[in-house]
Amino acid sequence: MTVPTTLLTLTGTGVGLGLWLLTLASLPRARPRPGTPVRPRTPALTPARRRRWLLALAAAVLTLVATRWVVAALGVGALVLGWERLVATTGDHGRGTARPEALAGWTESLRDSIAGSVGLEQAVHAGAGTAGPALRRPLHRLVDRLRMREPLPGALLRLADDLDDPAADVVVAALVLNARLRGPGLRDVLTALAVSTREELDARRRVEAERRSIHRSVRIVLVVVLGVMALLTLTNRSYVAPYATLGGQLVLALVAGLLLLGLLWLRRLSAPETPARLLVPAVGTHPGRTS
Repeated sequence: MTVPTTLLTLTGTGVGLGLWLLTLASLPRARPRPGTPVRPRTPALTPARRRRWLLALAAAVLTLVATRWVVAALGVGALVLGWERLVATTGDHGRGTARPEALAGWTESLRDSIAGSVGLEQAVHAGAGTAGPALRRPLHRLVDRLRMREPLPGALLRLADDLDDPAADVVVAALVLNARLRGPGLRDVLTALAVSTREELDARRRVEAERRSIHRSVRIVLVVVLGVMALLTLTNRSYVAPYATLGGQLVLALVAGLLLLGLLWLRRLSAPETPARLLVPAVGTHPGRTS
């Protein structure tokens, strides 16, 4: 191996590795809101992540064997590794609408139970069994706290922490006020909240449909661009020969970096903004909560 070839390999490796690390560092990650309980972390390497890493490694090796371009190999591997977060929508499909739909159903269930002259605590017990899957586990924990004689306001505030959702905070706040003041009008309040949640659900469905359309277009463009590049590399070596030089690898790294920034920008634009929660514990605990 000559000195220019060694220098080209080392430079391409460094640029490609930097591109890979930039991809991993730039991927959006969910951050806990201030005051929310810290949940235990999932295992560092789940079977799904292991399969994704193996697939990315295989794609990088195949690209390296076919092109002998280190930057292209690491770029393709990074794209495969971050595909779900960058351009795929299958992982997010339904997550943005499952919680509002279950919340609206639970609110309507509480309203109907209270309309039948049932107390709030009895309505909470009855609604837990028929709630949607997105709310079933937190509501079962709420019922367990009530069975352990925890006061209803404190148990509801802990439910708000479990749900960690701004829309759920509004419903829980109305229930807490009624549990403390025992005033009339809860049925009308729950009806209005259920209607508001249904409207928000319809809006989220429209937004998710538009997001899926945008991501579908991005995937098509990306696949076409990569397919044309792969076809030229395999069928017309002379046309892509300049990319085998040091300058060509640097240009390829620049193009890949611009493509990555464009994907991240589109991902950020399509990500929904989460409003601030209404019920946030000031010092890690709520008043009226028992341990």
